[in-house]
Amino acid sequence: MSAKPAHRLQTDIAVVGGGLGGVAAALAALRRGRRVVLSEEYPWLGGQLTSQAVPPDEHIWVEQFGVTASYRSLREGIRQYYRDAYPLTDAARRDPQLNPGRGRVSRLCHEPRVALAVITKMLAPHLSSGRLVLLQPHVPVAATTVEDVVRSVTLRHKETGRETVVEAAFVLDATETGDLLPLTGTAYVTGAEGRDETGEPSAPEHGDPANVQSIAWCFVFDHVEGDHTIERPEDYEHWRSLAPDFWGDAMLSFTAPSPRTLKPETRTFNVNPPYETVGTAEAHGDDPGDLDLWVFRRIAARETFLPGSLDSDIVLANWPQLDYLGGSVIDTPDRDAHLRAAKAQSRSFVYWLQTEAPRPDGGTGWPGLRLRGDVVGTDDGFAQAPYIRESRRIRARRTVVEQDVAVAVRGHGGPAAFEDSVGVGMYRIDLHPSTGGDNYIDVECAPFEIPLGALVPVATQNFLPAAKNIGTTHITNGAYRLHPVEWNIGESAGELAAFCLDRSLTPADVHSKPELVRRFQAVLVEAGIEIHWPEIIGY
Repeated sequence: MSAKPAHRLQTDIAVVGGGLGGVAAALAALRRGRRVVLSEEYPWLGGQLTSQAVPPDEHIWVEQFGVTASYRSLREGIRQYYRDAYPLTDAARRDPQLNPGRGRVSRLCHEPRVALAVITKMLAPHLSSGRLVLLQPHVPVAATTVEDVVRSVTLRHKETGRETVVEAAFVLDATETGDLLPLTGTAYVTGAEGRDETGEPSAPEHGDPANVQSIAWCFVFDHVEGDHTIERPEDYEHWRSLAPDFWGDAMLSFTAPSPRTLKPETRTFNVNPPYETVGTAEAHGDDPGDLDLWVFRRIAARETFLPGSLDSDIVLANWPQLDYLGGSVIDTPDRDAHLRAAKAQSRSFVYWLQTEAPRPDGGTGWPGLRLRGDVVGTDDGFAQAPYIRESRRIRARRTVVEQDVAVAVRGHGGPAAFEDSVGVGMYRIDLHPSTGGDNYIDVECAPFEIPLGALVPVATQNFLPAAKNIGTTHITNGAYRLHPVEWNIGESAGELAAFCLDRSLTPADVHSKPELVRRFQAVLVEAGIEIHWPEIIGY
């Protein structure tokens, strides 16, 4: 029996990958009147914010400036959803900067399903109009490129195997690991560049394409009466005995290196603590925020809701102990094995918490810890997808290096400006332990801009990166990889594709002519995309 012929679609812009960058790219192109096909591998759109379940990592000025208008709409939409649908206390309902989880990592710690609801609402009118076609769950499996022009991308339904060939004037890669780069023949790099190539002080002497930041398979839990201990994992002893040389203890412990001092540091784990004992970090430069694992990324705090609404806080686990160091998931035949191992490590940590973790009262284990798959849309309590920190990255017309943005190298913490800026971002250069055996790299960073040249491939003409796959290095990706920056990258990529289609240009044309850069920047500013910082100091 012959296979069914592939379904074919034609569109203006194909956006492959429905994470934050992909959603922002699609919205930007749609508001310019363009037709878009958007594909996503997992059941939920939103990537690191939803299917990976990680609340937003943001800079300390996020409530005032430093994000795009549409990203601000996403944030405010999340808060409004809680006000409309949840039994908030009067104080929480009146709080203009409502933080439902009151976690330390962010001023907006929330449940991933709420972000999904807001993203769905933002896309709804475009789905109704028919200008947006959404393909889920689909993965890219092939592409056709002729003389540096991508003609089509083939997407495969993960469950049925049915293929759809999408022909588009522009193709944007918003996948988590830059999956379209090898398929389209777009030049790219992976892993760590060496100092001998980039001159970056924090880089290793020589490059290693397989040395990437660890991934982590997150999970969500609460604590209630009863015994909710999961079945002992068959490979538990393996993970229980794992103790990297630089860790200071076993991975299955409350000890992990401090990102800034690299000295082993033992975190606390206070189950359902009184609200008065915790708070949101006021200055990322002074408070790493993760000293208590319960409140670090808590996504629903009992005190936010009317008495009796929650039996327990709800907590998202994205902790150092979940960082998987066993190997890269990029350009390796062992990708699936590494993904299974990353999830197995997290599963063993759950079992350790329930059975062996030291409690403040001198006992061991919290059998009342309960995985909450309903919160993340899975049966097993783990996120739908692994948290990906590092992608393939295009060989770009401009690559951002540590010397551009690091406070120590630049000699000051003022904004790192680029004449061709298409957005802004801010985060410390924050690299988790890597598959090459490196410890944390945590470096003071200036408020930075996103250069247009970092979005333009050296050769491919109608292809744009729209996520963590822009022209950064292994080092600078550590700052450019976070939620609002990925959204800004995607939004600017979507705007650039529409700008080029309206004027019969290529991104290289725009980048090469200062007058076109200025015209494009004016379009971005009109769309609510900040392209420059005020005079502030990085941390």
